[in-house]
Amino acid sequence: MKTIPSQLKQLLAVILCVLTLSGLQAQYPGGGAPAGGRPGGGPGMGMNNGRFYGKVVDDAGKGVAYATVSLYGMKMNTETKQLENTLIDGQITDDRGDFALENLPIFGEFDLIISYIGFSDINKKVSFGLKRPDGQSQGGFSMPQGTNLDVDLGNITLVTSTEVLDEVVVTERKSNVVLALDKKVFRVDQDATAAGGTAEDALKNVPSLTVDLDGNLNLRNGSPQLFIDGRPTTLTLAQIPSDAIETVEVITNPSSKYDASGGQAGIVNIVLKKNKKLGYNGTVNAGFDTQKSVNTGANINVSEGKVNFFANAFYNARRGQNFGVTERTNLFETPNTFVKQVNEGDRSGSFLNGRVGLDWLYDNRNTITFQASAVRGSFDNPSYLNVRTDTLVSGRSAFSEYDRVSESSRIFKNYGLSVLYKHLYVKSGRELTADVNYNIISFDNFGEFTNTYQQSNFITKQRQDGSGGTGVWTFQSDYVDPLTPTVKLEAGIRGQLRTVDNNNYNYNQIGDNWVRIPRFTDEYIFDDIVYAAYANVSKSTDKWGIQAGLRAESSFYNGTLADGQTFSNKFPISLFPTLFVTRKINELDDLQLSVSRRVNRPNFFQLLPFTDYSDSLNLSMGNPNLVPEFTNSIEFSYQNIINDNHNFLMTAYYKQANNLITGFQFTETNPDNGQTYVVSTFQNSNSSKAYGLEVTVRNRFGKNVDFSTNANFYNSVVDANNIQEGLVNEQFTYFIKENINLSLPKDFKVQLSGQYRSKTAFTPSSGESRRGGGGFGGFGGGNSAQGYTTPVWWADLAVSKSFMKRALNVTLSVQDLFRTRIFGSYSETPLFVQTSERWSNFQVVRMTVSYRFGKADASLFKRKNAGENNAGSDMMGG
Repeated sequence: MKTIPSQLKQLLAVILCVLTLSGLQAQYPGGGAPAGGRPGGGPGMGMNNGRFYGKVVDDAGKGVAYATVSLYGMKMNTETKQLENTLIDGQITDDRGDFALENLPIFGEFDLIISYIGFSDINKKVSFGLKRPDGQSQGGFSMPQGTNLDVDLGNITLVTSTEVLDEVVVTERKSNVVLALDKKVFRVDQDATAAGGTAEDALKNVPSLTVDLDGNLNLRNGSPQLFIDGRPTTLTLAQIPSDAIETVEVITNPSSKYDASGGQAGIVNIVLKKNKKLGYNGTVNAGFDTQKSVNTGANINVSEGKVNFFANAFYNARRGQNFGVTERTNLFETPNTFVKQVNEGDRSGSFLNGRVGLDWLYDNRNTITFQASAVRGSFDNPSYLNVRTDTLVSGRSAFSEYDRVSESSRIFKNYGLSVLYKHLYVKSGRELTADVNYNIISFDNFGEFTNTYQQSNFITKQRQDGSGGTGVWTFQSDYVDPLTPTVKLEAGIRGQLRTVDNNNYNYNQIGDNWVRIPRFTDEYIFDDIVYAAYANVSKSTDKWGIQAGLRAESSFYNGTLADGQTFSNKFPISLFPTLFVTRKINELDDLQLSVSRRVNRPNFFQLLPFTDYSDSLNLSMGNPNLVPEFTNSIEFSYQNIINDNHNFLMTAYYKQANNLITGFQFTETNPDNGQTYVVSTFQNSNSSKAYGLEVTVRNRFGKNVDFSTNANFYNSVVDANNIQEGLVNEQFTYFIKENINLSLPKDFKVQLSGQYRSKTAFTPSSGESRRGGGGFGGFGGGNSAQGYTTPVWWADLAVSKSFMKRALNVTLSVQDLFRTRIFGSYSETPLFVQTSERWSNFQVVRMTVSYRFGKADASLFKRKNAGENNAGSDMMGG
């Protein structure tokens, strides 16, 4: 038997109950069985007063909560005029395993079916011992003496199922994991170390993924495309609260159904919480940490009949410090100079994230979903920086030193609207979906820098002001049709229109006035349009599965600067074929081969031709002349279910990219003061390749210990001969990530997670963050032909305790337990040799309290008669 997570068991049980009750509503509009003893009408008016009750237990005699109990009987189909076996009543067992089916028809024989995940179904014939009085009226019916209409069915024992599940559930607690050949699904809603944080905290514990100090997300050896609920998102990880996330799907080699963007490393899809349990349910949570950060939030779901309403809101106030040291030997100056920069800064701010939506089941085959979201936030980042420059002249010592005090702030807003439509055809499995999404983003940023030169006590001041906005329209429609029992067709179309307006200005203070520097003024507008269409055809047999697909995309990019200079690139038609072949060796072993072609288009910050001066040693700017990079990928996977407690997934992969977007550095002289700076930017290098092996293993020892291990080994080569002759960077890298979950008595649980990353030259940044001081020139990492990141490791610890039948949960966690999460880099070019290190607060302790509530109720908003059976099932602790 494959062990199923208890929370997943409860969720599936409630879903089954929802289907049961929904079926009853459809059959009996009044909310119960039809009047009369015979389903379908006839004699017996008032005879719906039978009751079956009992208890569901496991083989140890312990009550089984949340088992699904269904009662079937014969009912006349008014269209066919035939008796059919029909659902009469159903519910889920309570915390003790008890159930009671009431107000039942009393005539005839019934089928009682009891289901629970991980156990074989029970099918039991039950009755009240009364034969149906065909053709007889109620007045002529006499109840036999001694008839019992309140029947105790006793204890009903479930038997452990020996069926092998199609998907392997790797862990029962904390971060539940489903390993599949085409993707891995990780439940992070119970990840104790991420409670009260953001998506950065939640995703850093997910196998295959890493998150750096700037919030850049990496999958294996590349930058994935971030999705939310199956669609590309404009949000960053820092803007998504971890408590709003239910699961994370890691898709390393997507099929042609998915957007071809994010070519370096596939797709990471964040699935937000949106429960459809009948009745109402939700959670509230609050927390704080030793850096004086606080968080609070709530989500609620209300479902009845044709309407499912969901909403959530989260507030997160974040506090902390950043530290960094950079040492550089400048080779472009004569004599050479040695520069040491030490910086420390505070970060403080808050954001509010809200989402509200409504599913409207127009009828049994058509559903419309309306959804709105809003994110607003503001952050202040004061910092202090000291720079000392030593001139390397033999026989004498010469140095200069200055201090910089910075005050910077940023305000952002992100609003979204979406409408989704789903149509189910009469043919099983055939469906059509369509959706329209609109996002509007705006930001304002400000920075003021005061430089004090210690030798002369000379003071200079600069200022940066910026503002901008982005508007994104997305249209998508998908169609699925199982042509035969073994052949399926999938097809769809998609369009995305994005407009970006960005304005940045630099000023020098002269006297009491701020004077704009025209040379460092950036007013930039660009439009980005992508149209796409795809088709997939798949065929399956008992042992083989094959899927072939083709996606066509047409992309256009046009940018305009304030001086009228324009930039553009066009790819009228780009084709992206995919192929998946699966071989089922036996019930325990599977093989899969996948081949795909994808694209990675430059993002906003990579294109923005504006120089960022927030780090005096690491100036950075984008390159509007960048073109997309195209990646060809091949993967070969083997999955083995050793037994219930041990299984693993192993994947060998190879990726080759053309026009790789690569971090590159050059010198630039300021004509105002004659000072020479090193500037980091992006270039398209010739190509790159990476090949490696990834292994994900799950081990369970006994009933209380779970280990989840992920290891990734790869070699990468970046060829940048077109940028600089002879510039090639090759590097072997490996990642190891471990997650240990312990279940202790008295509802205590312990989670320990840790990871190690060796030095690497091929960990591309998402480009969404442009904070100085990191990686290669302030971009927080990146494809680089000029250096590597240094090894880093860390561990997090969390302890949780449940109360009130697990409705209340208290979690205490420690981030960076051993004070080792220090990100460093080494760069070597003909211009300089540089080492740098950055870190944030060590050993941050966070406490989070969450409370779950809810009630499964088939008639939540309806007034109940005094004699009506209480159809609700209290979900406290569920």
